[in-house]
Amino acid sequence: MGAKWSKQMERRKNIADEEKKLRELEESCGCNFPGSDHHPVDRKNWIAGLNPEKVHLYKIVWPGTHDSGTNKIGIRMISRPFAQCQSLSIYKQLMLGTRLLDIRVNENRKVCHGILSTYSVDVVINDVKKFISETESEIIILEIRTEFGHTDPPEFEKYLEEHFGDYLIHQDDQVFHKTVAEILPKRIICIWKPQKSDPPKPGSPFWSSGYLKDNWIDTDLPATKFESNLKFLGQQPPVSSRKYFYRVENTVTPQADNPVLCVKPVTNRIHGCGRLFIAQCFAKNIADRLQVYSTDFIDEDFVDACVGLTWARIEGKA
Repeated sequence: MGAKWSKQMERRKNIADEEKKLRELEESCGCNFPGSDHHPVDRKNWIAGLNPEKVHLYKIVWPGTHDSGTNKIGIRMISRPFAQCQSLSIYKQLMLGTRLLDIRVNENRKVCHGILSTYSVDVVINDVKKFISETESEIIILEIRTEFGHTDPPEFEKYLEEHFGDYLIHQDDQVFHKTVAEILPKRIICIWKPQKSDPPKPGSPFWSSGYLKDNWIDTDLPATKFESNLKFLGQQPPVSSRKYFYRVENTVTPQADNPVLCVKPVTNRIHGCGRLFIAQCFAKNIADRLQVYSTDFIDEDFVDACVGLTWARIEGKA
C-alpha cells in the first residue's frame, strides 16, 4: 500500500511540474503570432469570409475535434465522463467553426469510442448535410474510421456515397493547390480508414488513410505531449510541398495508473495551450508545417486561433 501511495504522489508531482512548465513558457514567451488578433465575423462561414478565390486548400489551418461524436456517449454521470471528448453536437461543432471531424464507427454503423457506442452514423451524416445546406463555401474534412477492436461496417463506402453523393471531393493530389472556389460545389474530403476492407483507390470519392497522418502518443502529461507535438511537426515538410494532411492534437489521455480517469479534467491540463503551441511553432520556425489542429471540447478561442493563422497566410503575413 505504501509503495502504491508513493507512486501516486510521484505521478501527481510530475503532472504539476509539467503544468507549471507550460505556464512558465507562456509567461516568458507569450501567445502572440501572425494573425493572433484576427477574429472571424461569422464562424459558421469563416472560409467564405476569407474569400474562396484566395484560399488555397494547403494554406488552411483546419480546426478539428478529437473523437467528435462523443457528446452523448455512454450513460450520463456514469460512463460518459470516461469517454466524452466533445460536449457539442456535430452540427454545433461545425457552426462553431470546426472543419475536421474525427468519427469512429463499429460494425453496426454506430459511432463509438472504444467499447462504448452512441448514436447511429446517420446522425453525423444528417448534421453534416444540414450544415452544408446552410452554407456555400465551407469545406469539411470528414475522417471516418473503424474503431479498434471492431469490424468494418458492411458496404460502408457505398452507404456513404449514397448519402453524400456529389458533395464528395474525389481523391486527387492536385486538390491541395486548388483554391476553395476551384473545388466548389464539392464540399467534403471524406477519409475512410477501414480495419480490413480494401482502402479507397486513387480517383475514388474517398481518401485513404495515408492522406491524414499524425504521431499520437498516449500520455496524460501536458508538457510531454506539447513537446512531442512540436518534435513530430518539425519533421514534416512544409504544407506547400506535401500531398497529405498532418494532424496535431492538443489533447492528453487519462492513464490507468492515475486516479483521475475522466477525460475533461485530464485534457484540461493542455486545453488552454492552443495559442501557445502556435506561437512556439513560429519561435521554432515550423509554423509553415501546421495544418490540422484538433482538440477536445472545442471552443471559440481555439477556432479563432486557427482562423487567424489561416488569414495571416492568405494575406502574406505568415
